[in-house]
Amino acid sequence: MRYVYNNPENCPVTKIMSVLGGRWKFIILYTIRKSAKRFGQINHFIPSISNKVLTEQLRELEQDGIIERRVLTDRVPVNVEYSLSEKGKELIPIIELMEQWGINL
Repeated sequence: MRYVYNNPENCPVTKIMSVLGGRWKFIILYTIRKSAKRFGQINHFIPSISNKVLTEQLRELEQDGIIERRVLTDRVPVNVEYSLSEKGKELIPIIELMEQWGINL
């Protein structure tokens, strides 16, 4: 069946790009796809992102239910870990396909 979207806001790709668009979000998701990471670990993996932008991107991904933020109170100083939520884990096959496509460029 072929779908025609008279309004781009109804297009599924537009919806995805509103949540995951931008320069950094897929790279952040790629970084945490296998295991939870602390802010500094993510920042180390993506050195060209500023702390401010990384913080904003992590907040947006959390608000959209793609990642989970967990405060580790058993450590001093208190640490925060980021991991994929169940909704975010649905993106792993897509992220891995993007990885393979990038390797083959």
